[in-house]
Amino acid sequence: MSDPNDPVPPPDSPPPDSAPLNGGKNGRPAHRRGASRFDAVPRMENVRVTAPDLARRVALEKTRSRLVIAAGGFTALFAAVLTKLALATIVMPLAPHRVERTVAQIVDAAPRNAIEATLPGQRATITDRNGQPMAISLNTVSLFADPRQIGDANDAAKKLKQVLPRLDLAETEERLQRDKKFIYLAREITPREEQAINNLGIPGVDFLPTQHRQYPLGRTAAQVLGGVDVDESGFAGVERYFDQRLRTNTDPLRLSIDLQVQAAVREELVAAMNTFDAIGGCGIVMDVHTGEVLAMVSLPDYDANLVRTAPADDRFNRAVGGTYEPGSTFKLQTASMALDSGMVHIWDEFDASRPISVGRFTITDFEGKHRWLFLPEVLAYSSNLGAAHIAVTIGAERQRAWLKSMGMFGRTGIELPESARPIIQPAASWKELATMTVGFGHGISVTPLHVVRGTAAVANGGTLIRPTILAQEPDAPVDGVRVMQQSTSDIMRRLMRLVVTDGFGKSAEVPGYYPGGKTGTAEKVQAHGGYKKHANVAAFMSVFPMNAPRYAVYMMLDEPHATKATFGYATAGWVVAPAAGKVIARIGPMLGMLPDLVDMPAINQALAIPLQPGRPPGVTARGPGASTPVTDAAARTVGSSRPNLTVPATILPPAMSRPAVDVRRQTMLEHPAGAPVMAVSAVAPVADR
Repeated sequence: MSDPNDPVPPPDSPPPDSAPLNGGKNGRPAHRRGASRFDAVPRMENVRVTAPDLARRVALEKTRSRLVIAAGGFTALFAAVLTKLALATIVMPLAPHRVERTVAQIVDAAPRNAIEATLPGQRATITDRNGQPMAISLNTVSLFADPRQIGDANDAAKKLKQVLPRLDLAETEERLQRDKKFIYLAREITPREEQAINNLGIPGVDFLPTQHRQYPLGRTAAQVLGGVDVDESGFAGVERYFDQRLRTNTDPLRLSIDLQVQAAVREELVAAMNTFDAIGGCGIVMDVHTGEVLAMVSLPDYDANLVRTAPADDRFNRAVGGTYEPGSTFKLQTASMALDSGMVHIWDEFDASRPISVGRFTITDFEGKHRWLFLPEVLAYSSNLGAAHIAVTIGAERQRAWLKSMGMFGRTGIELPESARPIIQPAASWKELATMTVGFGHGISVTPLHVVRGTAAVANGGTLIRPTILAQEPDAPVDGVRVMQQSTSDIMRRLMRLVVTDGFGKSAEVPGYYPGGKTGTAEKVQAHGGYKKHANVAAFMSVFPMNAPRYAVYMMLDEPHATKATFGYATAGWVVAPAAGKVIARIGPMLGMLPDLVDMPAINQALAIPLQPGRPPGVTARGPGASTPVTDAAARTVGSSRPNLTVPATILPPAMSRPAVDVRRQTMLEHPAGAPVMAVSAVAPVADR
């Protein structure tokens, strides 16, 4: 009820200080239905907002803004992922065959100065001296499984077998049932196989990034490179010797091998093997001043990518692991030793007129000259009798000391784990018999690289160089020691040249390159003693050019057979010397050496030495009329009663059938590949024609 004393407002005036909560138009108060406007009562509501509420509202606004920004970022990210996925699977799908690049493509795409971009932890690349890749590592994956996550081992094994036919189904199933966290199922699978296995969706099967060692050139220098196992650890050749270096240093390992020279030597050796039906062979090219090996070939060989399945005989490196009696190539050592001692001169003569016999053993020259020979003739005609007399003149003690200084009693020192130690007789057994046989290359077994190293010292001025398979810098110091006088080397270079111009090495002549060398042929021993008939090891050791020696070339054939073109001979002068000449003619231009034909008369004259040098006036020389002491009272020359001859002990010639087990020592060696190598202390003399 209203107070009668309250003032009544005018009919059309709004109530004072009124602000209707639900006002009508123009801010007028709302009317109740059925009431007059004079009955309208103004209503007013006051809302109070506290400071905490205001802070909470501000925080909510900030959070809402941040959520909007984050949502926008995620939207953009998912849009990018979906776009990339669409491009990779729908617009431009990447097929597995596009990922599988061939080794040839990789090599072609690589710079000639080597593959420099080796990833950290990746096995370093091996290159030749010119930067051409010889061994590279490619990224691949291995397949492994966690058997605990495999539901049906049989079903999983069958599915994997469909993708990887090389898997053994029973073995794979058995391995998937083991109580282990990790098992290897396959190594080095291809990208295509990886994608197919991934599409199978087998739980517990996954891939592990790994590497695959690849040898782009296949058979080239296979025994030199060696190989790695499934864990990328080297087990042979350079891969084994430098395993730690290849694992820890990603810089390419640069070898001394020149691939062009290597290919030329291999081609000529293969051709010679095929022509003369040999069972094997080896070839070496070495710089006589630095010891760098530019080529090392051993046949038969194998594809280096298949080293784990290659036969042991193919993996055997004959150049450094095979020990053979060097035959008449060793006469270079005998002549050098004699001249350097001062006890023998080029005008001395040695009796090669008749065989020499002690007891039931005889030493002969095959188709010899049957007369006394001057020292140059002993080498040119490869006289066993002459070399035997020279060796006895020097004596056993000096001979052993010489050969030891020439590195013939130890390994060559080259960076290959297969490098073999020579087979030598102990000092107590090194009597006259050993002195004589070693004088013409029998009674001692060395590797072909020993022969090359020793001959290089004879030709390079008298310095013994350690062979190396690593490329050397031009100004790098050379690891060498002087073993003979310069004057001795000068004479020996002329004598080596004489062997090619007037001796049994004529087929190795190459106009303009002036090669010199020495032939060598030795019969092979049988597994149970005795010697194989018509089974020889024929070798030719050469150096060129003899007026300025630079490179040594060694070629050897194992058990070559005669042909009509060789008139029934299977000796070094017929079967190997021509191949050495072809190699010299081919590799000379490759090594930047052109034949010097303009100065040929002058160079030939400077290198010339007569087969029968004249004796200086007043000089006492060895010969038919000279008096020399008898070293063995029991020794005698067959058919002669001359008391003043130096008579060697003897061995059994090929034509005789009597066994000579008392002068033959047979040793079985085991080379790294596991195949036995036979070495003997002496073999019967064979012609070197």
